[in-house]
Amino acid sequence: MDKLRAIKYFVKVVEKGSFSKAADLFSVPPSSLSRRIADLEQSLGATLLKRTTRAVSLTEIGQIYYNQVCEVLELLAHSDETVRSYQANPMGVLNISSMVGFGERILLPLLDEFSELYPDITLNVSLSDDVSTLSREDVDLAIRGGYAPDEHVVAVKLMANDFIIVASPDYLRQFGTPTNALDLKQHKGLFFKSPTGPIPWICEIEKQWQDVSAEQVLISNSGNWLVEKAMQGCGILMLPRWVLKDYIESGQLTELIITPTVKVTQQTNFGVFLLYQKQRHQVPKIKAAVDFLVSRIKGVY
Repeated sequence: MDKLRAIKYFVKVVEKGSFSKAADLFSVPPSSLSRRIADLEQSLGATLLKRTTRAVSLTEIGQIYYNQVCEVLELLAHSDETVRSYQANPMGVLNISSMVGFGERILLPLLDEFSELYPDITLNVSLSDDVSTLSREDVDLAIRGGYAPDEHVVAVKLMANDFIIVASPDYLRQFGTPTNALDLKQHKGLFFKSPTGPIPWICEIEKQWQDVSAEQVLISNSGNWLVEKAMQGCGILMLPRWVLKDYIESGQLTELIITPTVKVTQQTNFGVFLLYQKQRHQVPKIKAAVDFLVSRIKGVY
């Protein structure tokens, strides 16, 4: 029995929900495809599919087997691409997913230079703050803020993602400059909204983590709009340093020194990470992009 072919038949039957539709894709008779899958089940000693006159569905063990073999087939496909592309010129479509603020401020300007260096690579860039799963989406590289994920993907830390507190000089003249974390509760706050909701301001006081957030007067997932509102004196803002750096240097916003230190997470090693699948680094277009972005960003910002 050609077990790999039988597994491919099995996966397509599950995806199409039909023996006949799967058979059409492989240009084989449905009876032949059905026999191959029956042989697979016999070799495993388990029933993978529940067959009725109207539909095909997975058994409990069939669902487990399907999830696992899909990962194996995906790995084989990536391995085939790596072999075919080995020592080839970087080319093809490169799918990049980046969080919005980083994409607009840092990534997109750099990609102009990347396109000049690698004209045979077509860039397909999506900006979103939603979490993407490399193994489930058509994404070659993802740039996300947070923590290094599990060992199934490579995570290169491009920069720190430390949040700092700022306000405009006009706001501070009108409402005063807070210096203690608890003072923030008496002020107006501009809050960035992550996919899970507004990011709270927290700090450790007497070995207890407390929420010291200001009164919420604006909440948005648009960092640019929040920065504009902060410069207009609408409230105190907390965003990553790399977002606010230029506004502080220009004097449009003032960094506040608050004690104890206010954070957005209790976790350490909070950063901006470049993510890609381990087995795909040798694909020329991906290797070129990883090397380029790391050289242009890491240690610079």
